[in-house]
This record gives sequence, structure tokens and C-alpha cells, in this order.
Amino acid sequence: MSSARIRSATLADLPRLTEIYNYYVRETPITFDVEEWSVEERRRGWFAHYAATGRHQLLVAEEDGEVRGYTSTSRFRPKAAYDPSVEVTIYLDPSATGRGLGRLLYTELLERMRREDVHRLLAGVTLPNPASLALHERLGFTRVAHFTEIGRKLGRYWDVVWLERILEGA
Repeated sequence: MSSARIRSATLADLPRLTEIYNYYVRETPITFDVEEWSVEERRRGWFAHYAATGRHQLLVAEEDGEVRGYTSTSRFRPKAAYDPSVEVTIYLDPSATGRGLGRLLYTELLERMRREDVHRLLAGVTLPNPASLALHERLGFTRVAHFTEIGRKLGRYWDVVWLERILEGA
């Protein structure tokens, strides 16, 4: 397991977070964004809705002074009755995978969400992605839906599996 420090993201992290995310936009079907984001676009349209407490948080994993990955919780759907359910996401620098950073990030995120008014965590995983499925399932997520050919990117259609996890005591 990695010895990375997990902390809330700051605005100073945004260029690195954008760099990590844009790799997945360019090179993989893992996100269905097809155009890279500028740091300014991410600041206005994405970063601005996170806080250090509450349902919507953004955490980073830092090793040797560099951000290696991040996880976040976001609103699942815009209607108020959905508020206790949040969508989780995680992105790691490609060179930082397979070392326990994902587990470390999610473990801290789960602890923080237990202190908030969150009942259920939801995650969408583009297939194939055995590492992401294994991470989510090791952390107690269960598969609840499989959508076939729901997104088109990189010249083909992709399936997405949705997983959920209930938070104990929530």
C-alpha cells in the first residue's frame, strides 16, 4: 500500500488534476469526454463546486510533493430527493496505478462521506476496466446495472457498468 498523503484539493492542484484527467480524455474510453479541458474551464465548471466538507469533496493523493491522483463525490442527479446519493470518481496518473493509491483515496473518501448526509455511493465504470471493477468491489460496491453500447468514443461503442455502495449508519 502506498504511503501517499491524502488531503483536500486546493486551487494550486488544479493544473495537475487537469493534466491527469486530460490523459484519460485523449487516450482512453474511461471518461466519455472527447475534448480536453483547459485549467480555466475546469476551475469554473468543475472545481468550483467542491468543498472541504459536505457531500461534494475532492481529495488528492500526494507523493513526494506531487499529486498522483484524485477522487471526488458529485451530485448524482439534479433533483433534491437524490441528494443523499453521490457519484464517486477516481483518476490516477497512469504511472501511479497498481500501488494502492486508489484504495487509499477511496478509503479516506468513504470515511469523510460517513460524516456527511450521504446514504449511497454510485460509480460508473466503462468496460473493459478490470482494475477499476476490482477496486470498487473490494471496497464493498456491488454491480447494479450494465448498459450496453451507451457511449461512443475512439471509433467504437462502449458498455458501462454501474455499481453502488450503501454507507453504514447513513
